[in-house]
Amino acid sequence: MSKVLFLGVPSHGHTNPTIGLVAELVKRGEEVVYFSSEQFKDKIEATGAVYKPYIIDLDLFKMGPQGEEDEDSDPFLTILQSTDLVINDILEQTQGYQFDYIIHSVSSPFARIMAQMLQVPTVSSLAVYSGLQGFLETDENDEQMKHPLAQRMMRAYGKVSKEIEEKYSVQMPDDVMQLMFNKGDLNLVYTSDYFLPDEDRKFLYKIFGDTVKFVGPPVFDRKENLDFPFEKLAGKKVIYVSLGTVFGNFNRGLYDIFFRSFADMDAVVVMTAYGVDISQFTIPDNFIVRNYVPQSAILRYANAAVTHAGMNSMSDLIYNEVPFVSLPLGADQPEMTRRAEELGATIALDANTITPELLRSAVEKVMNEDRYRESIHKISESFKNAGGYRMAVDEIFKLKHGKGIL
Repeated sequence: MSKVLFLGVPSHGHTNPTIGLVAELVKRGEEVVYFSSEQFKDKIEATGAVYKPYIIDLDLFKMGPQGEEDEDSDPFLTILQSTDLVINDILEQTQGYQFDYIIHSVSSPFARIMAQMLQVPTVSSLAVYSGLQGFLETDENDEQMKHPLAQRMMRAYGKVSKEIEEKYSVQMPDDVMQLMFNKGDLNLVYTSDYFLPDEDRKFLYKIFGDTVKFVGPPVFDRKENLDFPFEKLAGKKVIYVSLGTVFGNFNRGLYDIFFRSFADMDAVVVMTAYGVDISQFTIPDNFIVRNYVPQSAILRYANAAVTHAGMNSMSDLIYNEVPFVSLPLGADQPEMTRRAEELGATIALDANTITPELLRSAVEKVMNEDRYRESIHKISESFKNAGGYRMAVDEIFKLKHGKGIL
């Protein structure tokens, strides 16, 4: 049995893909100590792992109340300036542990430092893979790097990196953005070779070489709270609507469009509105609206869905072979949508021009035309053939064996 230090990024999009991985590791005898935040404590402990809290909020992707970052309290800048505090706290909370290897989110800003300090192999978990080329190839002449916030970040990084190198005798990367992209000795990507666009596949192989492994989507029964009126779905046509946990606040007017699209439809519409104030709207009687729902369980009933096309949500939909309409809002969502369109699996709509009539028509089309289900089925089969979390742990054990770890 090996001891594993898991450095997570406490956001739903980065944590949910790892829950099944940790459960499989524990099942196969590994002892996992997982650092995250309180909102994920129950999920982590349900896997059998030991939960440890970060001393500060390390959600790199936290947005303001309107879905916009607050420049005066940018999460990455705050975390960067707290580097020494966080490292010290991790060391204090893990006194007495002799870790054999580290697993971390690719964007965990302390993974590189901790790996050097502990002198152990690392496994990187990529919750996002589309669009990495644009992120990693940004240079100092890029307009974004001339933004005042970027300039502040680079100045802060210069100061912090020097202090950390002197105190802990580690080598910090030259570029601050590299703190958010940490390669491991093994790099797990949660998709199939078939679903990955050619340009992304080539780029990942360029960056990682043969250390990258495509293990299939992050689909796992996360043992979430199932306090939901499933009896209202039985025998009904069910439409699932979700804009995820980060981008739901970007355009509140979309919720009005959802209500108008399906208000008179002979269907039950299950809609998430995570952290969104929808009190200004009249909710139709055929809607069930919750802050958060057990998505995997809902999809067993769903006939169609409307999604923001985040990686986790799209993977869940395809794996469960639920036809869907994509409404990408940001991050890697446009790239994910483009690939699903190329493979004939979705209809994409523009959030800026969408109307209730367009959305209703698109949902009815993906739900009723067999070609969408057939395309989704082909992708779903490729997901299942990729091996999933069992394959991921097999690859981790191969790494252990190669490093002489028992």
